[in-house]
Amino acid sequence: MLDNQSDSGVARARKLDTATLSDALDRLGIAGQCQGIGPRDPKFHLIGRAFTLLYGPAGKPAGTVGDYIDDVPVGSVVVLDNRGREDATVWGDILTEIAHRRGLAGTVINGICRDVALCRELGYPVYSRGHWMRTGKDRIQVEATNVAVDIGGAKVGPGDLLRGDADGVVVIPREHEESVLSAAEAIAQAEEKIREAVRRGQRLDEARRTLNYHRLQSREDR
Repeated sequence: MLDNQSDSGVARARKLDTATLSDALDRLGIAGQCQGIGPRDPKFHLIGRAFTLLYGPAGKPAGTVGDYIDDVPVGSVVVLDNRGREDATVWGDILTEIAHRRGLAGTVINGICRDVALCRELGYPVYSRGHWMRTGKDRIQVEATNVAVDIGGAKVGPGDLLRGDADGVVVIPREHEESVLSAAEAIAQAEEKIREAVRRGQRLDEARRTLNYHRLQSREDR
């Protein structure tokens, strides 16, 4: 996996917000918006490639909730699919501290986390369905590592690109990365031209019509 400093996809996605990327995904008919997954602090921003884990109910004896953190490549986003459970956490302060110290890009959870104060203090971005204090120990366990997972109705595979901001998280599948980024860049450029035209005194409806604004998000065949 490339580190974020030398990864051109990461560099391009970093310049785009989730709303623009969401429009590009819609245009290409790709379900990449992670519904219901939000930042624990609206100031958080996240960009990186996915390192995925899938969770299931704990067996007897119970398996581990997660001793994987030292194996996650620097610059990666830890993506945890706890199947949307909100009654047990999969992430807390020890993992936050180690992930921050190791230079990971952030954590995205289909489920909940705890110890939110520390991630806010450190500025380590955590995105989840919510937060609550009850441990996942003896309730859940890791079932698989680096497999495709479901995060808010979006499929996330190992190495897929994730971008998060105050509006939430989107995933850009590796196999569609170039087309999604190119579409998002075109949308961003068109919207900036619209803003520039309005600043020069043009009516908004005229600027939008001239630059085909209402077709920017329209679905096209891939």
